[in-house]
Amino acid sequence: WTSLKLRTLCFERHHQESESQPAEWERVFANYIYDKELLSLSAGSLQLEHRRDLEHKRRDFTSYGNRKLYFDTHALVCLLEENGFTTQQAEITVSALVKITDANMDIVYKDMVTKMQQEITVQQIMSQIANVKKDMIILEKSEFSALRAENEKINVELHRLKQQIMDEVVKVRTDTKLDFNLEKSRVKELYSLNERKLLEMRTEMVALHAQQDRAVTQTDRKIDTEVAGLKTMLESHKLDNIKYLAGSVFTCLTVALGFYRLWI
Repeated sequence: WTSLKLRTLCFERHHQESESQPAEWERVFANYIYDKELLSLSAGSLQLEHRRDLEHKRRDFTSYGNRKLYFDTHALVCLLEENGFTTQQAEITVSALVKITDANMDIVYKDMVTKMQQEITVQQIMSQIANVKKDMIILEKSEFSALRAENEKINVELHRLKQQIMDEVVKVRTDTKLDFNLEKSRVKELYSLNERKLLEMRTEMVALHAQQDRAVTQTDRKIDTEVAGLKTMLESHKLDNIKYLAGSVFTCLTVALGFYRLWI
């Protein structure tokens, strides 16, 4: 489509340039009048070239049947003859103009197509588009339907896997919650048991402390009683010793007095 648009633009440009050909030909004609002496010197060589060009153009026109001249060559030859050109010079000048025109047209025709070729190309493109549409319809009915079925199958499988994963997650969550609650209950029971054991140990310790205090008190009392008894016993022994000592002293004094009286 881009190539067709470019060719259409080139055709419109060529058409616009062909409308401005008269002014261009007048400028070329003035230049050839100015150079007619130079053309007269090379008339022989140009005539031979003109013959070869005529043969070539004849072949070109045979191959391109739709090519045409854009000005009246005979009228231009007559006009040149009226302005002082000989018949040979006029023909050579017209031949050169035809050659230049054909060369320009060849350059233009390289980027252009005919309306028939354009229609053929459009028909080919439309045929290709129709074939592509037909292939797309066939693909949509065959491969696309298979892909759609496969996609639906995959979606069902994904939905099943998703549901299975959700069930597993719920199951794991429930089991975890149950284990957590059981562990929490077990920890609470252990805490209560430890509290009871600690309370019992505290009670036993208090009882032991009370028993120990009672035993210490009894021991202190026994010690005090024994000390008091020992003190009493010591006092009694002390009095006895004093009595014995006093009796011994009096006895000794009596014996001494007795011996003293004997000696006296």
